[in-house]
Formats: sequence, structure tokens, C-alpha cells
Amino acid sequence: MISRFSLAGCLLLCSMLAPACWADEGEFEFQAPATAADAGLGAAVRDLAERVLPVYEEQDPERYLANLSALQMVAGDYASADETRQSLRERRKASDPGRLAERALLFDLYAHAKALEAGGTMPFGQAFTLSFREEVPKLNDRDAYTVTGWLGTPLSSLQAALQKSLDQLRAKSGISQPEALDLIWNYLTFDAFRSLAPLVETLGSADESRRYRTEDKMLLKIRGAAPIHIRLVFPRSIANTSARLPALLEFSIFGTNDDAMASAAHGYVGVVAYRFGTEQRRSGLVPFEHDGEDARAVIEWIARQKWSDGRVGMYGGGYSAFAAWAAAKRPPAALKAIATADAMAPGIDFPLAGNIFRNSALRWAADNIQGLADSGEREDAQWRALDLAWYRKGSPYRALDRRLRKPRVSLIFQGWLSHPSYDRYWQKMIPHAEQFAKIDIPVLATTGYYARGQAGSLYYFSQHQHYRPGAEDALLIGPYDDARVQGGRSALLRDYPLDTAALVDLRELRYQWFDHVLKGAVRPALLQDRVNFEVMGANQWRHVPSLAAMADGTLRLYLDAGSADGRHRLVPVLPKAETVLAQTVNLADRGGAQASLAPPSILTKDLAPGQSICYVSEPLKQATEVDGQLAGQLDFTMNKMDLDLNLSLYELLPDGEYLQLSDPYEFRASYAGDRAHRHLLKAGVRQQLPITSERIVSRRLEAGSRLVLVLGVNLRPDRQIDYGTGGDVSAESIADAHVPLKIQWYSSSYVEVPVRR
Repeated sequence: MISRFSLAGCLLLCSMLAPACWADEGEFEFQAPATAADAGLGAAVRDLAERVLPVYEEQDPERYLANLSALQMVAGDYASADETRQSLRERRKASDPGRLAERALLFDLYAHAKALEAGGTMPFGQAFTLSFREEVPKLNDRDAYTVTGWLGTPLSSLQAALQKSLDQLRAKSGISQPEALDLIWNYLTFDAFRSLAPLVETLGSADESRRYRTEDKMLLKIRGAAPIHIRLVFPRSIANTSARLPALLEFSIFGTNDDAMASAAHGYVGVVAYRFGTEQRRSGLVPFEHDGEDARAVIEWIARQKWSDGRVGMYGGGYSAFAAWAAAKRPPAALKAIATADAMAPGIDFPLAGNIFRNSALRWAADNIQGLADSGEREDAQWRALDLAWYRKGSPYRALDRRLRKPRVSLIFQGWLSHPSYDRYWQKMIPHAEQFAKIDIPVLATTGYYARGQAGSLYYFSQHQHYRPGAEDALLIGPYDDARVQGGRSALLRDYPLDTAALVDLRELRYQWFDHVLKGAVRPALLQDRVNFEVMGANQWRHVPSLAAMADGTLRLYLDAGSADGRHRLVPVLPKAETVLAQTVNLADRGGAQASLAPPSILTKDLAPGQSICYVSEPLKQATEVDGQLAGQLDFTMNKMDLDLNLSLYELLPDGEYLQLSDPYEFRASYAGDRAHRHLLKAGVRQQLPITSERIVSRRLEAGSRLVLVLGVNLRPDRQIDYGTGGDVSAESIADAHVPLKIQWYSSSYVEVPVRR
């Protein structure tokens, strides 16, 4: 059975089983062991559970029963825990007969099996297997798929969650009741799934075989090229009838884990198509250039099959989402809808973003064209070493791939570098300009404030809305990163706890939306309008008809070189006396400027500005909601003809922590207003540069907080470096940095922060 969920920390699983709203009744003595693998951890947590049990109280009956059962199981009283879980299950059935708490069901089965084992009736493995085979076959395909998916949760994720709990408690001699319950749930989940690990493959696979029929390694030959591999998954409930079903298609580069079975579980024929299998050579692969044509051929093939009702929906994340848009450029009649998650947009956000090439594109090419992916720490370290070696030597960007010594990868990578503008090379890969007007199918797009694919998702959405104003699109965006957008379920974002409203199953939302479009089901409540966004800090969703409608006003703040408390100021009124802030950047400096390749934490005590300048506003007199895209105008003089900039917006909380409102907006100044044509700057001449961020923020800022703008020059080992000569940036090198970059920022520069009043 394939493990289908990336549950970083599995915190959402625990929160769904027992919401963290416990009353604090004082502290309990507890000394956290060093690691989750400590031999004494079980005894320590059991002792803690035995001490919490007699004093635990909770007003909410369901929450009380759930937490009580966890305490009983960890304390070793499985008979009582089994009775408690049964009471909880009966209460849930009485309050909502159609409700299935899929995740809780596994703990029902676990408690019952442990009770049978403790009573000497039968061994745990046999007891759980019998209970599973008795209960799970009663479920419909959709519910059973969710249960078996949770059963396949990676044990490493659960151990990481437990380790995190221990790390947070290690400096304390005592813990509160909420902390104790959180630790107990994390320990119980890890311990239970550790016991279930030997049973997972057998139980999951057996249930899936009973429910689904799979046809794999089918070949579709087109264009005289290498054949397209097709994998089909049918729900057995209709496999032997004459029923025809709509199909959901994911078109990918090569077959790995996929959601075809999830589609079948939701009543569709699941189809995955890919040009190259993981075991095959990919020497003939040319990314992006033929996927639209190939996907259309697969769609037309599907429509001709006897099991098809003639309707196809496409879905996917990253490259697969790009393929859906590429197919929709000239949509075949059978294509009725697409649902994308962080859709890659070649020439927009890959292999360059803001017209700045990213080293990650070279790794992507190596992983997907040559099949070099290892994804381990050793592999990550090798790529970091390659980045740093190029960075420290100061070679031209075109030399980045030389150490790789993979001719096919280099051919692709060098071809990309030949197109730094959004020219016809990129434009022909996806819909462009008026071609969007011909896309007459509904589109669902999901992305996140901290997701790399946000710029591409917003590009597709805004262009479709512009050229086809009546398009039935739905954009959903929230406080998510790449992993969360692609279906992960962590309740933490880079250690920042998400609002409960943001804990949405984005994969399930996709199927609810397809059910609405293809089966006439009600539109998902979360997709009430075209733009649907979660307001961080407010713990609520808003729904508006357009990106522009996210805010109803702007807050203009000028970049004043004057300082307060040693910090430059963001001020709401243009300073009467013009101030000038001089900035000098030595582009030849390789002393570690912006050398960290790790994503920044959402919350931090220090900004570590590097080659950046910080501007700070006065404290907000009242809570303020920031929604939408940052815009503004930079007024400056510099001594070179181009530069790469980054803008970041933070909330400086009253307690002194900085909260990053979204990932930085990075862009090449010469392309700021026109990604298709380069307009060089004028050295030594005062000039104004209008800017509009390609990223969205949404956050309810606290009263007393301050806005912080970080304006920086890009100089980092995982990016192309613009040395400002005005020539081909990929051909520039550290030899072009003999004269430092010098900028004068004038106080008439400003940003316009979108706000909802």
C-alpha cells in the first residue's frame, strides 16, 4: 500500500482526535528524556498519564472522552479505554448519524485490540486484523480510502512530532495539563502506529484490492515519439457493469506516487499518464515543450473508451498542474475542468522568477531528466556544495552546470538561460494573451502565501480573468507552503501554528469541487467566490470576486532615511525635507551574504538583513487587516544599469518578534514593469521604478504592532547574480564587480500596503 499523506509532525491528526482547548489546572513534574528513542520514555509518559488521570476535567463531552481514552491507553488501562472509545463513538453517531471520524476509527480499533490482548483473548496483531476486517469493509470507498491513508502515515513523521514535544519540554521541570495532553497524544500516536507498522501493508493492500481494479503499463503511441504510459484505477463497484464514469487525469513527467486511487475512491476513473517510467532512461525528455499536445492526445483517448462518459477533469501539482494548463491552451471537447495546486508557469516562476534564474532549476532538471534524485541529506549537501563552489569562485552563471557533468541536463539548462525574457519560447508552452479567452472550462487553483508556486498560480488566474471575465474560476490561498499546498497536513508552518480555520484538507477540497462541476453537487462552501483567502491572525476566510477586491483601501508609507531608535522609518506623510539613504553593496563579497539556503522561519527574533535596509512604521493604533499585493514606487540613483531586488513585509509584534507576512518578492529591476522586454536603468540618473509584488499577503495585524519593510539587493549562492553591466547576466562574473554597487534611496520612495478598513 502506498503511503499517501505527508504529515509533518502529524499534528493535525492529533488535533482532530482531541482539539487542544484544555483547561490549565496547574503543572505536573516531568523531566523530558533526550530523544523519542529513549528506552525510559514509555515509563515516564505512563507515569505522567497516571498522575493526570485523577484530576483531568473537561466541559466538552466529546473532547473529554477522547482525551480520557488517551490517558487510559498510555496508563495501560486498555479495558477502560476500549469502553471510553465505544462511548465516544456512540455519542458521535447520535449527534450526527452520517458522520465518520475516520482518524478516530483507527484508535477505536487499536484500543479494542489492546484490550483483547491485555485480557489474554488473542495477540494484538490478530485482534487488530480481525477488528479492521470487520469494520473497514463496511465503509464506502471514500471513507475507507481515508482510513487506510491514515494507517499508512510514515512512522518517521510521528517520531518527529514526538521529538519536537520533548525538545520543547526539555528545559522545564514541570509541564501544564495542556502540554501533558499534547505529549501524551504524540506518544500514543507514535506508539500505536509503531505497533501497527507490521500490519499496514497487508491490511491496506487487501482492502484496496477488494475495492479497486488497476490496469498499469498501458502504452499510447503518438507522434512517433516514445510511448506514453497510462495507469488506470477503477472502483470495483462499477467495474463489472456497463456504467460509464467521468475520468480524472494527472499528466506527469514520470510515474511515481499518484492520486489515481484517490480519484477512484471518489467515484471516478483515476488516470495517470507519463512519458517516462522511473526505471527508464529519460534521454529524450524535453520538459514543457510537448506536454500540452501529449495531454490532449490522452484526453481524446480516454473519451473513446467504453468506460468513459466522455468527460475528463485534469488535476495536479507543480509540473502536472502546468500540464493541465498546457492542455487547456487548446482544450479538447472532453476536457471539462482543471484543478491545479501551485501550477508551474514556465518563463514566469520556473526556471526563473522575477526574471532571476534559480539554481533549483538545475537540480530539478537533473532529478527529472537524468533521474538523479536521491532526496536524502547527502544529496542536499552535494547540491549546496555545488552552489557554494560556484558562488565563491564568482564564475559566470553559465558555468553553474559544469561540475555536474551531465550533457543532457546541461543542454536543457543552457537552453533556458538563452531566454531570460518572457519571449515566444516560453509563451508557446502555456496559454498566452488572447488564448486565455478561449478557455471556457472552470478552473480551481490552490496556492499559499509561502509557496514557491504562488506567482505562477496568480499569473494563470489573473490572465484567465482578464481575457475571459466571466470565467468560472476559483482561487484558494492561505498560509501554506509547498508541502501543504501539495496535500500535506501539518498544523505547523515552519514552526508557526496555523489558525484552525486554515486546517483544510486541500486534496479533499479538490474532489468536492470536481463533484460540483462534473456531478452537480453543491459548490464547496469554502469556494464561495472567485478569490477565497484565509486571514492569518483573524482565523477566518474571506470571499471576494477579484484580487483587487481583497482590500478596500491602501496605506501609503514613505521610505524615510531618518531614524527612530536607530531604525529607518516608514511614514504616512511625505517628509517635508527630502532625506537620502546611501547604500553600498560589494558584489564581489563572498563572506556569506545571504548564504543561508533554508527557508526563513515565519517568526524570528532577528531579521539579519544582510544586503538589506529595514524601514519600520510607528505602532498601529488599532488592529489592521492587510490583504492583497504590495505595490509602490522606488525613487533612486545608482551607478549601474541593473540590479536584482527583494522586498519582504513583516509584522513587528509588540513582544519584539518579527512575523513574515509572505515569502519575499524578488525581481530584476529592468523587467519590473514588463517581463517580456528588458528596460535597462540609467547609471548616474535619478529615476523612478513602479513595482507590484507578484505575491499576496493576508494578515490581521495586532494593535501596537509595526509594519517592517525589508528592501534588499540579491546576492546569494542559490540565485543568478546581476552585476549591473547591462549585458547578458548569465555571462557576467565577479570580474564585473570591481566597482561596488552604490545606490541613493530618496524619501519620496513609497510602498502602498493594501488594507481592509
